[in-house]
Amino acid sequence: MDDYPLIADHGLIGDLQTAALVSADGSIDWFCCPRFDSPSVFGALLDHSRGGYFRVSPSRGAYSVRQLYHPNTAILITRFMTEEGAGEVVDFMPVSRGLAATRNHRLVRMLRCVRGRMEFKVEIAPRFDYGRSPHELHVSEHGAVFTGNGMELTLHTVREPDDARPAHGRSVDGDIHAVLPLEAGQQRGVVLESFAGGPPREIHAAEFQQLFDDTVRYWRTWLSRSQYIGRWREAVERSAITLKLMTYAPSGAMVAAPTAGLPEQLGGERNWDYRYTWIRDASFSVYALLGLGFTEEAAAFIGWLRDRVREQAGGRSSPLNIMYRVDGSADLTEEVLDHWGGYRGSRPVRIGNGAADQLQLDIYGEALDSISFADRRGIQLDHRGWTSLSTIMDWLTEHWDQPDEGIWETRGGRQDFTYGRLMSWVAFDRAVRLATERGRPADLPSWTTERDKIYAEIMERGWNPERQAFVQHYGSDVLDSSLLRMSTVGFIAPHDPMWTSTLAAMDQELVSDSLVYRYNPSASPDGLRGSEGTFSLCTFSYVDALARAGRLDQARLVFEKMLTYANHLGMYSEEVAVTGEQLGNFPQAFTHLALIDAAITLDRALTRAAHNAPPVSVGMPPRTADEPSDPAQPAG
Repeated sequence: MDDYPLIADHGLIGDLQTAALVSADGSIDWFCCPRFDSPSVFGALLDHSRGGYFRVSPSRGAYSVRQLYHPNTAILITRFMTEEGAGEVVDFMPVSRGLAATRNHRLVRMLRCVRGRMEFKVEIAPRFDYGRSPHELHVSEHGAVFTGNGMELTLHTVREPDDARPAHGRSVDGDIHAVLPLEAGQQRGVVLESFAGGPPREIHAAEFQQLFDDTVRYWRTWLSRSQYIGRWREAVERSAITLKLMTYAPSGAMVAAPTAGLPEQLGGERNWDYRYTWIRDASFSVYALLGLGFTEEAAAFIGWLRDRVREQAGGRSSPLNIMYRVDGSADLTEEVLDHWGGYRGSRPVRIGNGAADQLQLDIYGEALDSISFADRRGIQLDHRGWTSLSTIMDWLTEHWDQPDEGIWETRGGRQDFTYGRLMSWVAFDRAVRLATERGRPADLPSWTTERDKIYAEIMERGWNPERQAFVQHYGSDVLDSSLLRMSTVGFIAPHDPMWTSTLAAMDQELVSDSLVYRYNPSASPDGLRGSEGTFSLCTFSYVDALARAGRLDQARLVFEKMLTYANHLGMYSEEVAVTGEQLGNFPQAFTHLALIDAAITLDRALTRAAHNAPPVSVGMPPRTADEPSDPAQPAG
């Protein structure tokens, strides 16, 4: 187990088409190419002996490590301190110009000695196709080429013009091992490029520095568009950069996480592939992106969502799938990598995702909520988009009252989940508002009738009078933190006694020293063995709900506590174990989206309280009720 760094002991670099995880000891142990959802090239994160890695570290002696991001960028710096000196590895991926999908990607690793002397050890051991395919190595004067299974990786070297000290390298069983000695002030480096289109070459120091400068400029220019000036700005902006790193620029889609198979419980079987775009998760991104002022990114996702709505190419049970590949295709066949041992023995290691065809009715509410919110900010659907959306609403009219698998993708059978009903209410409510405010053709009498029927049903069957709370599904007494969104979406007033008693019940059963469980697994079996940690998304949703209910001191304390569970770079995975260890795929978009939403809501509430202003009204999501619209910007 000691061969595996903690999940949280990683930073993320990327070029908006794929990404890599870099451990705190300088090892790239997760990298898929040429896309997020492509087979891995380096996968030591899931099998340290057969997964492959690209490691740079001091060649001898003990050392300590510190890791940070170059300010306001996605450039990661790993600093090594030894008795002989101090050095650092600067890792980044240059962002391609334009939005066209490409197979050409570069991992840039700058090696610097900043004090004394440092001898770096460089080890490159790719394992193509999740370690299932062999490769060949061809070494030349200025680098090497790895080929296999349709993949080509070219290693280029970088050297200062006045650096006469040679590097010492050798190849062993198709891998490269080299030692680079440096004195204070010297810099060397390597660039690993996919489908380079030419032989290895020695890159001039000036060109190397230009790659760095251009990447700094890209990220700082992008971040400068943020309009957020509230509290916790550093955490919010790091979350924004993290979300941008998980966005596939050619389509505008955001992956749930760049990783697969990381466990929700060590040694357990909840090891899912998150390298895809969930309708739900990405819809939430519209709030976060527009809340920070990133209109272009929000419009790109609305365009991606519009295309899925137009296609209506879901499974037999519904017009939309719950998730897609980043290009919009729907082939997510789940398989198990039996030859991999899994992170710290957590098996099975799954790729693909068998939940893709589940019926989860809540996605329609999330999609409509984001489309409606974007519309109010000037990102409007075109005629074809509205026509397709109307068709989906007509389908939902006939199907909202059937059992589904629910937001948590449980594999224990369908139920009448209250959250699914809640978001179906949202779908009809937002569709009615869109049709009315924009004068669009619609079956308004039918949609309004269904909306009101759902409202009455939730109040009657989703409410448990013994628990004095809304519950997970009809006929149960199980609490579910997905229902924290009831006040957020405007279904119920945040000071309604039915809602405050629901919050009180959750306080008692689902909250553990400010951290929030999705549900009580012992009371709500999901068809899988084992347990799980608290769900970080739910903790931030709890902050949002507390702030709306006026419990500002508690909301702020919970938020501040949650910030302490971030890793050393300000990033979060999916869950937090009892020990405080981060679990699940990393970093998780859902968590960072919820952090941004909670920060915006809480910051506004605290500012209003400081000025003795009245609370924001409820109806549409309260956080935006007082915001003006942007100039019209069509999404299609």
